[in-house]
Amino acid sequence: MDDVERAILITFDESGAIDSELKSQAVNFCQQIKETPSICSLCIEKLCFCKLVQVQFWCLQTLHEVIRVKYGSMSLEEKNFVRKSVFSMACLEGIDDKMCAVSDSPAFIKNKLAQILVTLIYLEYPLIWSSIFVDFLPHLSKGALVIDMFSRLLKALDDELVSMDYPRTPEEMGVAGRVKDAMRLQCVPQIVRAWYDIVSMFRNSDPEICTTVLDCMSRYVSWIDIGLIVNDAFILLLFELILIDGLSEQLRGAAAGCVLAVVSKRMNAQSKLSLLKNLQLSRVFGLISDDNDYDLVSRVAALITGYAMEVLECSKRVNSEDAKVVSMELLDEVLPTVFYAMQNCEMDAAFSIVQFLSGYVATMKMFSPLQEKQMLHISQILEVIRTQIRYDPMYRNNLDILDKIGMEEEDRMVEFRKDLFVLLRNVGRVAPEVTQIFIRNSLASAIASSSDRNVEEVEAALSLIYALGESMSDEAMRAGNGLLSELVTNLLSTRFPCHSNRLVALVYLETITRYMKFVQENTQYIPLVLATLLDERGIHHQNIYVSRRASYLFMRVVKLLKSKLVPFIETILQSLEDIVARFTSMNFASKEAAGSEDGVHIFEAIGLLIGMEDVPLEKQSDYLSSLLTPLCRQVEVMLMNAKVLNPEESPLKLANIQQIIMVINALSKGFGGRLVTGSRPAIGHMFKQTLDVLLQILVEFPKVEPLRTKVLSFIHCMVDTIGTSVFPYLPKALEQLLAESEPKEMVGFLLLLNQLICKFSTLVHDILDEVFPAIAGRILSSIRRVADSSGLEANTEEIRELQELQKTLYTFLHVITMHDLSSIFLSPRSRGYLNSIMHLLLHTSCHHKDIITRKELDVILLLPSVR
Repeated sequence: MDDVERAILITFDESGAIDSELKSQAVNFCQQIKETPSICSLCIEKLCFCKLVQVQFWCLQTLHEVIRVKYGSMSLEEKNFVRKSVFSMACLEGIDDKMCAVSDSPAFIKNKLAQILVTLIYLEYPLIWSSIFVDFLPHLSKGALVIDMFSRLLKALDDELVSMDYPRTPEEMGVAGRVKDAMRLQCVPQIVRAWYDIVSMFRNSDPEICTTVLDCMSRYVSWIDIGLIVNDAFILLLFELILIDGLSEQLRGAAAGCVLAVVSKRMNAQSKLSLLKNLQLSRVFGLISDDNDYDLVSRVAALITGYAMEVLECSKRVNSEDAKVVSMELLDEVLPTVFYAMQNCEMDAAFSIVQFLSGYVATMKMFSPLQEKQMLHISQILEVIRTQIRYDPMYRNNLDILDKIGMEEEDRMVEFRKDLFVLLRNVGRVAPEVTQIFIRNSLASAIASSSDRNVEEVEAALSLIYALGESMSDEAMRAGNGLLSELVTNLLSTRFPCHSNRLVALVYLETITRYMKFVQENTQYIPLVLATLLDERGIHHQNIYVSRRASYLFMRVVKLLKSKLVPFIETILQSLEDIVARFTSMNFASKEAAGSEDGVHIFEAIGLLIGMEDVPLEKQSDYLSSLLTPLCRQVEVMLMNAKVLNPEESPLKLANIQQIIMVINALSKGFGGRLVTGSRPAIGHMFKQTLDVLLQILVEFPKVEPLRTKVLSFIHCMVDTIGTSVFPYLPKALEQLLAESEPKEMVGFLLLLNQLICKFSTLVHDILDEVFPAIAGRILSSIRRVADSSGLEANTEEIRELQELQKTLYTFLHVITMHDLSSIFLSPRSRGYLNSIMHLLLHTSCHHKDIITRKELDVILLLPSVR
């Protein structure tokens, strides 16, 4: 072993045993070797003698780099030497009577050698080295090693240059065209003949090399003369390989891949249809069965799917009636096998079949009414969809507890189902009655299914009902067209034995909610809907994920049905007593509740229910008081004990306060401003008392940002709810919010002021005049850092927050000017900031990258009151 080989081995070492300095020296040494004029000779010599794969790979990699980068500066003699040497290695010829060591090397070494040959073809074929393929063919008689190398060369040529599956530059596309044209004229017939001879000769003795040859051949069918393959000899050979038992499954699958390439070749529709008919592909349909190897079934399924798609395309493009009849006969023949394949093959084949079935269903729109055979196909398609969307029972427990495996399987199925549900919607449009009958029967069948399949069957049936609802218009759903009324009745009146399962419970709730437009018109179903959402199937479900989702869906149902639920308010509140008590109880200290959103949705739903004018005032006051009083009392108790909280209690108590603010805020959303400030001021008084309590949080916890944010959100809500009655509370609130505001909080502060200005206009003049100087001083000093920052510094989180503050400031100034409040800028308290503001506006209007922002600032600057 010489120094070069040692250095190469050191550079490839990944064990960590080599000193880093020594490794660095080895890398530099190898780089210096690459720069020597005799590097090509050195690499070829090493490839002849050295059996170390690291050295072989380095030499081939170096040769490849030299040819790619320095080809133009190489001498004619050196080019000839490299060309001859590389070709000799590939053909198992000796170089200067020395046999090359590469012939016994691993696959990645041979692939690298093939890559070098492709680079030479790119540069020299056919003008300089016109005989490479013709010269290679006689060497195939040496046996499997050379045949394998030739196949690697053709595959590398396809990958590196010819295939359109990869992005190509215009230059590469030009070279690819030149190479293909030359090969068609010079050697393609000989290569095809060699493929035929090799497969015929070695199919029993060396099926592996035959598989390699056929996989290679399938890449070339798309651009060579189809007559070279589609002839009595070759097609017969390919079908023999596919059909004969006892042959290698890989070889049979490779033959199927070649026939698929033939089927997929572009050509005139009439010619393609004749080709497809003459192939008599029905002879392979029987291979789609559980008795055969999985890989073979998958390859044959892909062939049948490709064939079906091509037949379908021909049916669209042919003009003569006879041709259309032929295409439909071929489709009728292949469809049963397509349906079977979809239910028994892996997802990649299934995806292709979904694409085909979608296209087939689209063609049915042209037929009205559908024929009996087409109706049968529709039923078979629906059965395929139902089968495919079912979860595998082996994942039942994982999906129920939603562990890592369960989450991965659920995500996979959600993605996989998308195209299937699109197909279902298309089928529903073509044959709505057949689809609804099928889905109704699926639900009945699922309910009656055995316990070992019950969960998956029921979940699939409910998912079909949900998908059907997605495809229906609001008008059709309200009218209860077709079997919809029966379907919804069955759905609401059925109690599934597997309702405790998370997946079943979730899809059931989603499906019920999906059909609320129907329930809205058929109010007799409301009690059944409420029972579903409120009992152990919904909000009181044992699974927390189901319970939380049910809370959200319940809120959506209340928003939709609203006044129709007034007769049921007492029943609803009684059902929710235990949930509400978790928040109103003085013992509220649940770590689970703090931070969850389920309570927020429930309180919003309650607010929407009891906040309607249809509810009598006395009852409305009682309902609201029974909620606000204990919630506010809890806040008051916690505020009284704020100074004596120990470090262990503090986080939980603060989280509890935060949660209480959130549910009060959610509750208040159901009360409109007209009701609170007009017809029922007593309700407004309760909210004012609540606001007074919550504002104390800003005093006791001035530096707890989450609490400040939640209180700010409640003030926003109160601006809309109690209107001008909020004014007496604003000075104290704004003072506390401004006192400890960071840039991120200042954005929220300005948004509150924008809301006040837009709602009350000049009525907030005095309040704005009071706080504007503090705002201007705070913000102007902060955003100077935006102008001073550049490069990487400008991309920090802090700078991004300041940029957002700057943008919000411009909107704030614009809102002021558009609501006749520009006099604020000239008041004695604010005049001192006017020059700084004008300078900022002028600079930004000229230099800001956002044109909308510049226009907004131009509006501000052009107002007379500003100038």
